[in-house]
Amino acid sequence: MPILGDPIDGYHSGLDSSSADEDAVERAITCDPPVHRSCPAETLACAIPSGGVNLNAVLYTTAGAGLHPTILLLHGLPGNEQNVDLAQSMRRAGWNVLTFHYRGSWGSPGHFSFVNCIEDATAALDWLQRGDETPSLRIDPNSLVVIGHSMGGFIAAYLGAHHRAVKAVALISAADLGSAFGDVPFDHAVAIVDENVGTSTGLHILAGTSPQALAAEASREAPRWHLGNFAPRLAGRPLLICTSDDGFIAGSDDLADAMDGPSASLERAHFPTDHSYSDHRLALQRKVLAWLLSTRRSDSH
Repeated sequence: MPILGDPIDGYHSGLDSSSADEDAVERAITCDPPVHRSCPAETLACAIPSGGVNLNAVLYTTAGAGLHPTILLLHGLPGNEQNVDLAQSMRRAGWNVLTFHYRGSWGSPGHFSFVNCIEDATAALDWLQRGDETPSLRIDPNSLVVIGHSMGGFIAAYLGAHHRAVKAVALISAADLGSAFGDVPFDHAVAIVDENVGTSTGLHILAGTSPQALAAEASREAPRWHLGNFAPRLAGRPLLICTSDDGFIAGSDDLADAMDGPSASLERAHFPTDHSYSDHRLALQRKVLAWLLSTRRSDSH
């Protein structure tokens, strides 16, 4: 399963050594690759069908002919941090990257709910699996990686656990919906959700929901929505767990502990920063890119 895209005009040449890997990571972060005139990189607006509506999406296509491995990048609740800098560096390193907005968020039609978010991410994954139906997008449906931040990290773990088409999963400060919202007193859960979505301060990022409705949904689904539940189905595939000083470490620890064993392909990294990695953006990119490169290298052996 090749996870890294084909070399572009020598931009990724010599990736068989760790020093070359480090060089490739730094180039992806700091340097534009050579322009590929016949198959240039593009930023494409897309519509992802889900739940009877079309989700607003953007596909960052990498340069070069042929099919390319593709990453589904999932944002959190409500998605103030979109991780576009990470998307751009991954594209420069040879991946396509798809981002989208869940139903009822950031202008996508429909009503927002956690269940709808899972369904929307599944629809986006299905869309990528049909990527070979649109050759101009150059999506390799057999080389799909899911990376998620915060609530998106929970959904990434869910997708990886339920869909074998996902070849590798990376979680960035994943929010364990079961423990973060479902296992706490209701009023506290409402306050946590409201702190994230800003309803009481006059923000209108999410449609068709409320902090109370989301807290109640998480409470109902809490037994199923613990990250540790997904460990058995994730075992054997590359998994990166990144954490920060944001109070969400416990859920990631539970998943990592449950992944222990000879079949686990797990890598962990902790960053002394906030939930958005505000002052560690480059460090986060280096870690994710290096993990993707190591995943490709280990798979080729």
